[in-house]
Amino acid sequence: MHEVNWGIIGCGDVTEKKSGPAFSIAPHSHLIAVMRRDAQKAQDYAKRHNISKWYSDADELISDKDINAIYIATPPLWHAEYAIKAMLAGKPVYVEKPMAASYDDCLQMITISRQTSVPLFVAYYRRSLPYFIKVKELIELDLIGDLLLVTCKLFSSPRANDYQKPNLAWRVLPEIAGGGYFYDMGCHTLDVLDFIFGPINEVSGYSGNKSGLYPAEDVVAASFKFQNGLHGTGSWSFTADVSAKCDIVEIIGSKGRILFSTFEFTPIVLENNSTRKVFQPLNPEHIQQCMINDVVGELRGTAKSPSTGISAARTNHVMDIILNKISIKQKS
Repeated sequence: MHEVNWGIIGCGDVTEKKSGPAFSIAPHSHLIAVMRRDAQKAQDYAKRHNISKWYSDADELISDKDINAIYIATPPLWHAEYAIKAMLAGKPVYVEKPMAASYDDCLQMITISRQTSVPLFVAYYRRSLPYFIKVKELIELDLIGDLLLVTCKLFSSPRANDYQKPNLAWRVLPEIAGGGYFYDMGCHTLDVLDFIFGPINEVSGYSGNKSGLYPAEDVVAASFKFQNGLHGTGSWSFTADVSAKCDIVEIIGSKGRILFSTFEFTPIVLENNSTRKVFQPLNPEHIQQCMINDVVGELRGTAKSPSTGISAARTNHVMDIILNKISIKQKS
């Protein structure tokens, strides 16, 4: 593929700055069409972003002969359906995270990708960001000795729309999102840990709803073990008091530790041998730019994307076990 001509299915908020503009900035990449079920909103998006085509029907966008790659940015419930249709049409797919609303959906997507030999990528863009690449490099340099434990915490307060029954945001409706904020946000941390340390092959967890604000889980605790033997724990709360706000990942070694965050991009701290070093890699203006560059590069045969359907499905698998959606380990 020499030139990659993208169509977006689901041009909502995430595409306004985080991803959408990046498709036209990446070399040999062009965003030429968008789709949203609300035709007026689709047309408005196209006009504001200087995009030549807009649709209100996903099938019409998928069948557009000028489009040879598709970005799916709908809520997770529709990821598998649209990704499978696109791959059956021979068009590579870049899917928003989480990969799907369930691990079973992920497996279906992987099966079609294998059967059609059409590439499947997932928007775990942190794998391509300088910030997280730096953390991985510090680990690979063996600067904190033997790895002993990794812990992650994410605590936040309720959002304004969490109180808006019956008009709750789709992110807290498991039938649409697959879970709640843990599914929507916790997936980023779990995928980053997979990127740094490799797959998690043992996991257990507990989840519950303490606030009653919405149907999805609002508190989660988990323990896990990586394939390389490293142990880890995680805790998430989305209805905590503002005083408890926290976003931190701590990697503990026999000779030091590394601290960083998933969302706040606080300075990376390396402490070892009674010394303290701080690193602050810069992120691009459009946060998915680096990942989209990698995806376009792989489609053109000049680079490799670090996030695939295979790697992303592992994160869905871990989350589904933690939330007790599945209890038996399945293989992808």
